[in-house]
Amino acid sequence: MQSEGLLIVISAPSGAGKTTLCRGLTQRFPALRESISYTTRQPRPGEVDGVDYHFISEARFRQMVAEHAFIEWAEVHGNLYGTALATIEEARCSGVDILLDIDCQGAKALKQRGVRGLFVFVLPPSMHELRRRLESRSSDASEVIERRIVRATDEIREARWYDYIVVNDRLEEAQELLAAIVTAARATTERMVGQVAKLFDI
Repeated sequence: MQSEGLLIVISAPSGAGKTTLCRGLTQRFPALRESISYTTRQPRPGEVDGVDYHFISEARFRQMVAEHAFIEWAEVHGNLYGTALATIEEARCSGVDILLDIDCQGAKALKQRGVRGLFVFVLPPSMHELRRRLESRSSDASEVIERRIVRATDEIREARWYDYIVVNDRLEEAQELLAAIVTAARATTERMVGQVAKLFDI
């Protein structure tokens, strides 16, 4: 019996270090596949279409919404983001574990639809540290940073319904905790019943 692929959903306010943690997770678990979201925003320097995101026009995105091609989608900072239903279904049925890096709106939509997965929220150690990290990027204007701080406050309030919360204070410790959470989720009884059945196939 092949277990369904594990869906790992990770959310965090901008600046909490989610991208770095996700990168570390895929390095720890080479078979873990990252879901590539669709977005209408412009690529940032160094981003590659089909690797970081599928960059598409708003018209094409709206068409995909009308075709019910997204399992979730949301508008974030004036841009549209969505996760293709086909991506999740293909991974689930083939037994491939998939990592989904999405905002709280998208994660909540999945939760409300009853999508089974491991929901993890990444917290900064403090709002002061979150502001420092955003400012240290030197890529956003001050008004953009202020909007991100306001949004972060709202997003952090959503952390209570996630399955796990990881505080990203010391990066290595946060990475170890996140890896431990994934390892434990892979060994739940529900996922291991096939292994139990194999013992009686001898």
